[in-house]
Parts: sequence; structure tokens; C-alpha cells
Amino acid sequence: MSSSSSSSPCKVAVLGAAGGIGQPLSLLLKLCPLVDELACFDIVGTPGVAADLGHIPTKAVVTGMLKDGLKDALTGASLVVIPAGVPRKPGMTRDDLFNINAGIVKGLIEGCAEHCPDAVIAIISNPVNSTVPIAAETLKAKGAYRPQKLCGVTTLDVLRANTFCAQHMKRSTDAIHVPVVGGHAGTTILPLFSNVEDFLATDEELQALTHRTQFGGDEVVQAKAGAGSATLSMAYAGYIFAEQVLRGLKGSSNSDIIQCAYVESS
Repeated sequence: MSSSSSSSPCKVAVLGAAGGIGQPLSLLLKLCPLVDELACFDIVGTPGVAADLGHIPTKAVVTGMLKDGLKDALTGASLVVIPAGVPRKPGMTRDDLFNINAGIVKGLIEGCAEHCPDAVIAIISNPVNSTVPIAAETLKAKGAYRPQKLCGVTTLDVLRANTFCAQHMKRSTDAIHVPVVGGHAGTTILPLFSNVEDFLATDEELQALTHRTQFGGDEVVQAKAGAGSATLSMAYAGYIFAEQVLRGLKGSSNSDIIQCAYVESS
């Protein structure tokens, strides 16, 4: 991932900024000192979101664009984060989301290819295992595919693994770093608890930790009783991923910027 000059302005675009993930994600990005301009795009509500965020005294300048403003939202963006789409409801699998969210993501990615072909694109829209390959094919068709700049955000799986492992080990979460490989749905999520120093668990405990990490989304959907899916934790995960990408783009000298993500791999 090529870095840009640390002195150049940093613009981040959030596509789906008025939604359940998009609003808290936009709030966190407004607070991020690495962001100079925050472009909020959605089909409804973004002027209000931008006005609300604009009263927070941080350096990021916020704009809110509706459907006809995709070009303005994307032009000049270093990073595009895409939480757009419908949320999962009780009884829905990630595959049930496919027909709706795939079309939404495809249209937004076409805009990225045209208006910010060099931006890093971070896709949150589920099912990530399908929306990222669709984005890749869309970018290829536009001649704008750069594998190192297209990522599916799987950070929430890492955060869940860290949280559940810390609870199991009765340690601070600051001391726990669980790599998570694979995909971003059910049993394709593979938390590597064995990489945690001094990790001890019975086979049953390990199976329970793994299952809870893999199906943590179901836990939230059921707890919200039909009122939504994981929005606040996903927004935080999206922010953590975005912040680390921005640190890399800013040319951070810290060699420890490592994030798990869903990317093309041989």
C-alpha cells in the first residue's frame, strides 16, 4: 500500500453515512485527528448528519451529499469506507442479504472507479465474502482494480475474539491480540487463539470461544429482538481499520500497523 505525504490533506468518504453503522462510524472519523475532510454520502439524511457532526470542534470539515452527490463525495478521497446496505434481521443469513446489498455495492464501486481510482476501499456491507469479490470484478471491468487497495473489513471478528479471549483468560483486552483469518461469515471465520501467549483452554472451551466469535453477529441480532444488527461495535471496528489505513497512508514509521482483512490471496 503506497503512502502519501503526511502533509497532504486527507479526505475520507463514508458511503451509507446515515445508516445504523454509518452514523456512529462518521462520528468516530470526525474525532480522528488524521482526517481533514469527511464526506458523508447516503440516499437520505446526510445533510442532517453533516450539520450535526459539523458542530463538533475538531479539524475535519464535514460535507453531506445525497444521491446526486456521489462524484463530489468521492473526488479526492484517500479512503472510502462502505457500510451501505440493509442490515441483517432475525432469521436472515448473510446470503439473504446478497441480492440487495450486492447491487448497492456494485453501483458505489463504479463511482469509486471513476472518481477516486487510487483510493483504498474498505467494504463493510454484508455479506463481505460476496461483496468484496463483486467489487473486485466491478473494478476490473473499469480497469481500476488494485488488489492491495480493496479490503473487506473483518475487524469486528478480531475485536470479538479479543474480547471473548480476555474474558476467558481474565486479562485486560490491551494484552490480547487474536489474529483472525479466513472469511467474514460463520465457520469461514477462523480465530487463532493459539497465537495468544499463555493461552490455555479445554477443547470444549476452545470450541465455545471459536463458535461465539464466528456467530457473535447472531448474538447481537437476537438480543436486539428484531430491532437491528451489530451497529455500534461494527462502527468501532470500521473506525479502527480506517484509522490504521490512514496511519499507513500518512507514512507512519510504525512497522506494527497490521490489520486482518478479507483480501485477494493466492
